[in-house]
Amino acid sequence: MPKKLAGVLAIAHTPFTDADEIDAAALKRAVDWSFGVGADGIGTGMVSETLKLTTDERVSLAQMLVEFAAGRGPVFAAVGAESTKQSLAFAVAAEKAGCDAVMAVPPLTAKLSVEHLVDYFRALADGISIPVVVQDASGYVGQSIPIPVCVKLLERYGADKILFKPEAAPNGPTLSALRDATGGRAVMFEGSGGIFLIDSFRRGIAGTMPGMDLLDGVVAVWQALRRGDEAAAYRVYFPVCALVALQLQAGLDGFLAVEKHLMVKRGLFPSARRRRPYGWELDSETAAEVDRLFVQLQTALR
Repeated sequence: MPKKLAGVLAIAHTPFTDADEIDAAALKRAVDWSFGVGADGIGTGMVSETLKLTTDERVSLAQMLVEFAAGRGPVFAAVGAESTKQSLAFAVAAEKAGCDAVMAVPPLTAKLSVEHLVDYFRALADGISIPVVVQDASGYVGQSIPIPVCVKLLERYGADKILFKPEAAPNGPTLSALRDATGGRAVMFEGSGGIFLIDSFRRGIAGTMPGMDLLDGVVAVWQALRRGDEAAAYRVYFPVCALVALQLQAGLDGFLAVEKHLMVKRGLFPSARRRRPYGWELDSETAAEVDRLFVQLQTALR
């Protein structure tokens, strides 16, 4: 039976060698560290650079995560693609690899109707036996998913099969709208990197899906919220917010540049190499501020 998705689910960054291949040793090191600092599970998403990986690399990445997780928590794979056939193929491969769920954004190159969006996600749900996380990443890429799509899917398949990661702006009201439209039945996750975590927690999320770069901070905030210690939650939350604010200035490229910089700083990745092309570089002054804020975060965690 698939492991249930809940709590802090770390999104793996994909480390690359100088030859532009996936660095399996660095990935394993990062996975071990993530579980060591309290991640409940692990998966892939937009900051895994999945849209820039080859088909074989996407399948291999899911296989490696299952192997490296070694049963310590649920593993899920991002399977969104530009056609239903592609996405379903990735989903089937993820299930075969031993993933506990898949997560999918709609195609990015087409503006789909409610009916076509429902058909896309139904094909995934019908094609595999594990749960599907419906991801609306429109806050930084792709189209938004209208709430009637989510309601239709939830009514057809139930809350064990269909889960949600609504990231459309405004994030908080979007979460509440989905919660209210489904009578509180929707299992929701947020993916803001931590900047909206406390607000999202109050709106009833089942968990959060941050990148690995600030994972120790996000875990600390989540655990403090769960035990009702708001003072501790806010103490760590503020430096996390400041760091994510710097990432947000350049969209997905900004997230990746800062996140990989921090993965190197932590000694988890040998380099901050990203898969080309990309449109934004981390300049020295931003990097210096990231480093200062990282010290603030580590101080808050003591």
